[in-house]
Amino acid sequence: MATTKPTRISKILQEFGWDVMLGSIAAFYVVMVPYTKVEESFNVQAMHDILYHHHHIEKYDHLDFPGVVPRTFIGAFLVSLLASPLVLLMHYFHMPKIYGLLIVRLALGSIVLMTLRLFRLQVRRKFGYHVEAFFAILTALQFHLLFYSTRPLPNILAFVLVDGMTPSSKQFMHKHVNLAYSFWFKGNPLTTLKCLTISTVVFRCDTVLLFGPIGIELLLSKSISLWKAIICCISTALPCIGFTVLVDSIMWQRILWPELEVFLFNSIQNRSSEWGTQPLHWYFTSALPRSMLVAYPLSVIGVLLDRRIMRYMVPILSFILLYSKLPHKELRFIIGSLPMLNVSASLAASRIYNNRKKNVWNGLYVLLFGSFVFSLGCSLVTFMASYNNYPGGYALKALHQADVSTGEKLVHIDTFAAMNGVSRFSESEYPWRYSKEEGIAVKEYRSRNFTYLLNEHSEVAGYKCLLAVNGFSRARIGFHFPPILLLKEPKVFVHGNVGDQDIVFSNWPGC
Repeated sequence: MATTKPTRISKILQEFGWDVMLGSIAAFYVVMVPYTKVEESFNVQAMHDILYHHHHIEKYDHLDFPGVVPRTFIGAFLVSLLASPLVLLMHYFHMPKIYGLLIVRLALGSIVLMTLRLFRLQVRRKFGYHVEAFFAILTALQFHLLFYSTRPLPNILAFVLVDGMTPSSKQFMHKHVNLAYSFWFKGNPLTTLKCLTISTVVFRCDTVLLFGPIGIELLLSKSISLWKAIICCISTALPCIGFTVLVDSIMWQRILWPELEVFLFNSIQNRSSEWGTQPLHWYFTSALPRSMLVAYPLSVIGVLLDRRIMRYMVPILSFILLYSKLPHKELRFIIGSLPMLNVSASLAASRIYNNRKKNVWNGLYVLLFGSFVFSLGCSLVTFMASYNNYPGGYALKALHQADVSTGEKLVHIDTFAAMNGVSRFSESEYPWRYSKEEGIAVKEYRSRNFTYLLNEHSEVAGYKCLLAVNGFSRARIGFHFPPILLLKEPKVFVHGNVGDQDIVFSNWPGC
């Protein structure tokens, strides 16, 4: 037995070692940066309400704060279902609700990483162990992919769908953009199209920009006939549309297909540009270099060195080009392209590694190792900036810790604080009560009966500034150590009502 034990351990590490590494990094990001931003607010609030309010839809946050466009509840239901046993246990032991946020984010991250594992196994089967290893290493070195993997954005929920089993295949088919890539690599065009269809009609309508190029590639390579592709997509789309209309009409209390409304808002009315615009080249000159780091130039080299990846890269690059036509741009819109780009980069890194003992390649190998260290440093800097980018969440936590009295307290949270870290998971039970009433002018707070204010104003008449929470402002590069300094400035202020003597005479840090 003593001789077989190391062999078993080595087999476990060989099979799951990369998953443990990637999962540990993602979990670290969750624990260190537990709060969420406005982009995630719908799904975060929906998960909270499903877990804590259950069938009492009248108490759900989206009825009071519906957002710009409606989103589907299906992803929130699935993640909440997975997280519910631990949340129930947490509730039994009277733990703060913030741990519920950690649980749902870890549950989502587990699904993402599970599907990323399936894609990685197909990379191993198609290109070998070295390419698989570099794929895992490059993914670990990139901050954004693992950081976003636990964030309940619609883009990530389009990245992940529920797993099911069909009698004909007798295998689990996890509907996911990564899974679409997995089945694409595996040579299963029907399941690839099913994954992309569900992602498009249920979670993100703009997945059609990825759907189109991949579908064209499958047709041109004669992997599937046009008639079979049409039948597959229609037979998948119709029940999915019916399901999302049924579920979301109940939850939104009106008949709707969420992604149709999103499509009309973003593409037909082009109103997404109201949230800012970027130039046509932004994804290629800003988003991808920042998110991929060394993998970005390596992905270009990989296409030149290994022609096998070309048929997969052309649809991915077409997807990014099509998305570039939309004026409003964000990295999360094209995050589905990163795994495939990392495969191309891994091919280049593997080729350099395999030829490292040759003269010219030896220098490239040293350069590759140095670029890995540089990428790690960039990811650490990005992590520190993100750590300081949720001042609203930290401010509410500080308030809860500072006031332990038993009297009832009413806290008003303004839009800026709510957009930068505050969610229903951040709230405490009685005696705390919260208001997110919008449209209150600064001078009107004096006449309102709030105990505390969380907002972006340093001075409010009738209130005393109790503490200020700094947030990330900008990075400054200079000839010093460390060469990059992250500058912070006060972002969210906590004010106390001057009519409450306990607050006035308590020991607060001040502003």
